[in-house]
Amino acid sequence: MRKKIVAANWKMNMTLGESTRFIESFLLDAADIREVEIVIIPPFTALAKVTELLENKSQSIKVGAQNMHWERNGAFTGEISAALLRDLFIHYVILGHSERRRLFGETDEIVNKKVRAAHEATLRPIVCVGETLEQRDKGNVEKILSIQLRGSLKDLSEKELQETVVAYEPVWAIGTGRNATPEQAQEAHAFIRQTLREMSDETTADRIRIQYGGSVKSENAQELMGQQDIDGALVGGASLDPRSFAAIVKAARDQK
Repeated sequence: MRKKIVAANWKMNMTLGESTRFIESFLLDAADIREVEIVIIPPFTALAKVTELLENKSQSIKVGAQNMHWERNGAFTGEISAALLRDLFIHYVILGHSERRRLFGETDEIVNKKVRAAHEATLRPIVCVGETLEQRDKGNVEKILSIQLRGSLKDLSEKELQETVVAYEPVWAIGTGRNATPEQAQEAHAFIRQTLREMSDETTADRIRIQYGGSVKSENAQELMGQQDIDGALVGGASLDPRSFAAIVKAARDQK
């Protein structure tokens, strides 16, 4: 049985004060939830503070980062490494988010370097894949997902694959208020799992958790996470409100 995983990607939002108020409020609703793994992913400036606030509060809540460089250290102004993140007791890191691919030119090759560096540092990557609206309309969903998965997860061991979370994020549904229907999401997740079987084996693929990330809200979370191959959610805008995010976590718990 795959344990559901719900992650809050705050993106470039939340000051230290806002982060503090969020965590204090969220813990009132979710500190006792054990059935779901919860990941809070603040901006870099709030990583240490959020980790401090969560210390000894709940074993189910982990802290993640939004990006990292693949080198351990060096002259890379403005970047952060896996080693620096581990020094802050970070557990997860988002890699290959569509915004990184689209706005900052990240390729599958770059994502793969980061994924392998994350595993070397015992960070667990949340690797994002997904198609644009144009690619979907042309009937290229499976082609795009296959290319991104095979490129981003290249040369990983079975153990590393099992410790990787895949996030399916239809690019056309991020921040638009639109979202894939539960049936569309399940179809994509099932294809991702089948591709993972082809890349490894059935046992490995069946252990990999696949999140849905595309305008997840408390209103649609339960139906989405009730699908067979949807193992949680990567939540953007709705994760900025503690009650809204707590409702999504509870929806995941109820679908265990």
